[in-house]
Amino acid sequence: MTDAFAGTGASAVRDAPAYSVVVPTIGRPCLADCLRALAAAADHPPEEVVVVDDRPAPTGALPLEAAGVLRDRIRILRSGGRGPAAARNTGWHTVGTPWTVFLDDDVQVLPDWSRLLAEDLGAADADTGGVQGRLTVPLPEDRRPTDWERGTAGLEQAAWATADMAYRTDTLADVGGFDERFRRAFREDADLALRVQEAGWTLRRGRRCTRHPVRPADRWVSVRAQRGNADDALMNRLHGRDWWTRAEAPRGRLPRHVLVTAAALAASACALTGRHRAAGVAGALWTLGTAEFALARIGPGPRTRHEITTMLSTSVLIPPLAVGHWLHGRLRHRGAMPVGGRP
Repeated sequence: MTDAFAGTGASAVRDAPAYSVVVPTIGRPCLADCLRALAAAADHPPEEVVVVDDRPAPTGALPLEAAGVLRDRIRILRSGGRGPAAARNTGWHTVGTPWTVFLDDDVQVLPDWSRLLAEDLGAADADTGGVQGRLTVPLPEDRRPTDWERGTAGLEQAAWATADMAYRTDTLADVGGFDERFRRAFREDADLALRVQEAGWTLRRGRRCTRHPVRPADRWVSVRAQRGNADDALMNRLHGRDWWTRAEAPRGRLPRHVLVTAAALAASACALTGRHRAAGVAGALWTLGTAEFALARIGPGPRTRHEITTMLSTSVLIPPLAVGHWLHGRLRHRGAMPVGGRP
């Protein structure tokens, strides 16, 4: 990952290329904070803000009044609940500016964001297809972060996250935009970044910074997140098994989850066939693997009763669900081709 060289002073803002902002949303209350922060970053405002309403059946108005001075520059589009990749495509396809900046509806740009964005874009050479913003995740100062909070904080190190990512609009057209087979907010940005780089464009990290608060979540959020393993299977199919390295993505625990799940299945099979000694060995391996996983999640956390019981219960469920979603993804996407590839 390389850094974009920044310009300085008012001239960098004055000479910076025009850009549009695309914000996909499912109508969460945090959209108001996102628009309010964007309006407060007034040094180099966007030509327009395209808010893409991805609710399947929109009910109620979006909080557009929070956009303040940018209210007259907002356009609303609807993408029919097809996921963030499709919503972003719906937005950037209508953009007429040289650059398209994607923001998630749960982020808040800082007051100097548009000035630093102007420097980021103005410093981009002709081969630069995208410039990433830096994300900061505020964590509690009076206690250790929870498992969910630590997971969100991992976005600070994420490469090419579209929580704040600027792409040349021509670059998006060149590679066909986002792959809409990614229905969740997971891996669709890594897939796009890999295709952009494979097309010969360079991606750089800029200087602007965006705040990404930890959104509220219930105790089962980590269980639902295992659906992302199906997207990892699609990434394997599209980009090969080494995509983790090229996308600068953490490998995760799937190999360990496979072993733990295999031990559980072996223990059940051996018990049903009367092989009690083998069942005991396999059961012990499952117990050790599950305990290691739970302790790895409990140790760095606040260790409250709620957090401990949540980690224990979800650590039992996550390995088999992760493996199940991964196998489902491999089956579903066994014939998948990259965007623009021949079927």
